[in-house]
Amino acid sequence: MFIQTEETPNPATLKFIPGRAVLPGDPRDFRTPGDAEVSPLAARIFAVDGVNGVFLGHDFITVTKGRAEWQHIKPAVLGAIMEHYMSGAPVLAEARGARTADEEDFADEDSGTVSVIKELIETRVRPAVANDGGDITFQGFRDGVVYLHMRGACSGCPSSTATLKQGIENLLRHFVPEVMEVRPV
Repeated sequence: MFIQTEETPNPATLKFIPGRAVLPGDPRDFRTPGDAEVSPLAARIFAVDGVNGVFLGHDFITVTKGRAEWQHIKPAVLGAIMEHYMSGAPVLAEARGARTADEEDFADEDSGTVSVIKELIETRVRPAVANDGGDITFQGFRDGVVYLHMRGACSGCPSSTATLKQGIENLLRHFVPEVMEVRPV
């Protein structure tokens, strides 16, 4: 099994591409070893000393490190991923329906605007962000402010503010005049 790695805009996060599907459906973000108990793959990666976060995308895994250097933990992460796939264990041990999504926050009268915002995020923002090993999802819209949840390589990335302000905010303001600002949650 050959696993490719790519750097992300976040220097604390590396993207691992195993060359096969990782998690069909919605991506999952694990910030603690306790969160990862539902995923044998994420739990195995968290067992590597120095790992602070695991994000599972459709066909990639991003791993966020703490103070450790990549040259010291990258081989162990690669080994954990390979070991998982060789074991035949599922990526998630829970039933997909057991997961509850974060509740979205917006007024009923804004549902048309929110629909356009969500469509733009799905078709233009999320595919680009996934290329960098992350994910951005809609969380809410109040008083002209769009609230987005940043996960994977996007969470804690030094360039995430520029992505939000110069990229996503400009895109949304261009297509949706009601949008005044974009903020992370």
